[in-house]
Amino acid sequence: MTGGQRGTVAVILLGHFTAAFAALGMPPFFALILQKSLHSEAAYLVGWFYVLPTLFTALSSPWWGALADRMGKKAMLVRAQLGLAASFLLAGFAESILVFFVALALQGLLGGTFGASNAYLATVLRGQALTRGLTLMQGSARAALVLAPLVLGLFMSMSSPIELYRYLALLPLLSALLIWLLPGETATDEAAARTQRKPVAPAALSALQIFVLQFAFVFATVITFPYFVPFGQQSVAGLSASMAGLLFGLPHLVYLLGAGLLSRWLGQRQLGLTLSLAFVLLGISLAAQALAFSLTALVGWRVLMGLGLTMAYLALHGLIAGLVHSGNAGKTFGWFESSSKWGGVLAGLAAGFAVQGLDLRAPFFIGAAVIAAAAFYLVVQTLVRPRCVVPD
Repeated sequence: MTGGQRGTVAVILLGHFTAAFAALGMPPFFALILQKSLHSEAAYLVGWFYVLPTLFTALSSPWWGALADRMGKKAMLVRAQLGLAASFLLAGFAESILVFFVALALQGLLGGTFGASNAYLATVLRGQALTRGLTLMQGSARAALVLAPLVLGLFMSMSSPIELYRYLALLPLLSALLIWLLPGETATDEAAARTQRKPVAPAALSALQIFVLQFAFVFATVITFPYFVPFGQQSVAGLSASMAGLLFGLPHLVYLLGAGLLSRWLGQRQLGLTLSLAFVLLGISLAAQALAFSLTALVGWRVLMGLGLTMAYLALHGLIAGLVHSGNAGKTFGWFESSSKWGGVLAGLAAGFAVQGLDLRAPFFIGAAVIAAAAFYLVVQTLVRPRCVVPD
């Protein structure tokens, strides 16, 4: 990677981190915003607040991705950052539930910075360098998920916490400016992209297979997120809310600490088998967490979950990099972001029904069953049919 490439990648990563910092950091405080800023006691609306941006991102990402292939990846990334800034500003000045709902819907509809960032990244890096870049992108999202609630929580004592969105809007505005100063695709690059039809290396699985496997992976892990804190407090007597929050972030911390080291050996060869092993580890850890009744056991299984999560992301990044070339990066990453968001939306809904109809352990058993089925499918594909045709 040249010095210029490193600088471009650093700006893309910074831009995504700042966007994720605001987008992922505020949802844990929606109940507080509902009560203190919107003066409503309708607690059920918090669930809708959570799912709305994800739903609209799932719907809009493929369209924005296809547009990026025609109009340029950098332009679409700048658009995504400006879209976030506009939605944050609207949220910051919202005085009613309806306006806040519209702002969250626009956040999902006009945002999509993860897919847009990855598409622009694919114009700078290719092959193994792109795999490493995608790993760093996922790391920026995990870092935001860990740090943002902690930092933003310090400002939640203000009389109207929804006003914090006004200041957070400055982050994507600054990111849009920095990204605009980066080099874009030249006319020569665009002509080459339109004629290029093959990635650097053939993928081990087809685009549709990776799409479905990523959906299963996101669904199986995210279904355990919404009710983890009460689950932890029920499983371990005397567990404080802060300790439960720390346990929630532990798998993401394992990714931040281990992804760079593990990427030296994983995410390059035998990607199907690596993903199979990752799914097996995730399935074991999810089922074991549901049966854990001590803090030590829960910590151990959360660490194993983090290892499986890290291995899964590394393998998926390698598989996706094998499909991408500069001519299809927008469309490809748009669809993959959409599959991830749909997995999150359905996981959140399933978690609510599972907890209401069964108990707090049910999401873990459901996630384990889904990921076990995906692992079985992968083993069959990689051992019986080790190479699938890559669609154009």
